[in-house]
Amino acid sequence: MIQSNGSLFLAGTIPTWVAIVLAVAIVAVGAACFFFGRHLYNKMVSRKISDVEQKIKIMRDEAENECRALKKEAILEAKEQDLKLRNEFERETREKKAELQKAEQRLMQKEDILDKKEDSLLKKSEAIEQQQKNLVKQEGEIKKMQEKVNHQHDLMIQELEKVAQLTKEEAKKLLSENILEETRRDVAMQVRNIEQQAKDEADMNAKKLISLAVQRCASDHASEITVSVVPLPNDDMKARIIGREGRNIRALENATGIELIIDDTPEVVILSGFDPVRREVARIALEKLISDGRIHPARIEETVEKVKKELDQQIKENGEAAMFEVGIFGLHPELIKLLGRLKYRTSYGQNVYKHSIEVAQLAGVMASELGLDVNLAKRAGLLHDIGKAVDHEQEGTHIQIGADIAKKYKESNNVVNAIMAHHGDVEPKTVEAVLVQAADAISGARPGARRETSTNYVKRLEQLEQIATSFKGVDKSYAIQAGREVRVIVKPEQIDDSQTLFLAKDIAKKIEQELEYPGQIKVNVIREFRSVEYAK
Repeated sequence: MIQSNGSLFLAGTIPTWVAIVLAVAIVAVGAACFFFGRHLYNKMVSRKISDVEQKIKIMRDEAENECRALKKEAILEAKEQDLKLRNEFERETREKKAELQKAEQRLMQKEDILDKKEDSLLKKSEAIEQQQKNLVKQEGEIKKMQEKVNHQHDLMIQELEKVAQLTKEEAKKLLSENILEETRRDVAMQVRNIEQQAKDEADMNAKKLISLAVQRCASDHASEITVSVVPLPNDDMKARIIGREGRNIRALENATGIELIIDDTPEVVILSGFDPVRREVARIALEKLISDGRIHPARIEETVEKVKKELDQQIKENGEAAMFEVGIFGLHPELIKLLGRLKYRTSYGQNVYKHSIEVAQLAGVMASELGLDVNLAKRAGLLHDIGKAVDHEQEGTHIQIGADIAKKYKESNNVVNAIMAHHGDVEPKTVEAVLVQAADAISGARPGARRETSTNYVKRLEQLEQIATSFKGVDKSYAIQAGREVRVIVKPEQIDDSQTLFLAKDIAKKIEQELEYPGQIKVNVIREFRSVEYAK
């Protein structure tokens, strides 16, 4: 109803023809606008196309002009290059022509020289032919004279054989034997002189090298005691250390494993023990307890444990300091700790820690002078006595213990061999191992390095003499020069000169096996034969 009413309303308002006219007008206007817009668009497109064509024409003209210019430049460059090549060709042609002329002149000169030489050679050949003729003539005369001389020589030989009562072959053999004997004697003397000269030069060079190493590695030595002494502020402190019924001293001895000696000596306590590290722990702990004043078993155990931890850290720092001082790196942490323990170990009163550093430095200096492996020499020198850090805890010599430790912590075979060979137990396989031996001897034998008690000193001299006299054919032996030399006098009727050399070697070998000593000992074997007669 609403739609129909609306249609009726529109139809009633605007006539149908008007609507049709309006529609046609709108369509006409739209078509006119369309055609007019299309015309404008086509006109704009045409204008743009003409502009583009104009630009293309201009660009084509510019390109043609540029091509013509480039063509002219290329032609000019080609002409210049052609002219340059022609000039160079002409110059080279002139030079070659001049060289050919010079070569021709030289050839002509050489031809002249060859002609002159040919003439001189012809003259010489004629002279040579004449000399040959003369030589043939002289050769015939010489043959005649030689036959005459040979006949006289045969007569002389026959006369000599009659006088000497020897044939020609016998005389020749006798003469050759005499000459051979004299030659052998001269050669032996020359060989002996050369060997002696080589020994003297080797000794001189070795002394120079060792003196240089010692000069470059000078260090102080002080004899160190093997017991520790703790000073007390007063004698009343002794009673406090002992405690009621001795419980304080027993607690300290049990905690440290060190024996405390409290005697009548005023204001001191002596610590005695085989383990130097434990003795150091006891010394530091006792000093702290004395300083603190609180001394009872619980406090003693607490202080000892604290000191052990502090000393472990100090030992590690000591090992690192030794490693840095020598200048080697890459040691196993356990080896560093063992090096630090050597600071509390002594040998013949010499501190093993300082001794190891000095041996490393001496061996390194000598290796540097000889052009060898400095790092290997220093490493082996620093570790050569590493077994002494634990030799009171393990069975065996410090050499074997040290070699086992080096193998355990993956040290090289050369380092292990140097450790085992530094006292001559095995043969050194490298020159660096020999240098470690020498450095160890230098460090231990220099004045003030080590000390011995008088009892041990006398005992060692007696043992030297006993070892020497234990061999067959020895008459007497004397230990001299503070035990640095043993002089052996043999019975001349039992030992000849050639046997004295082997006897000296055997005595030296037995001394090395049975004795421990600093430095080296010279074995001097003397054989003397005297003939005595009285005129009556």
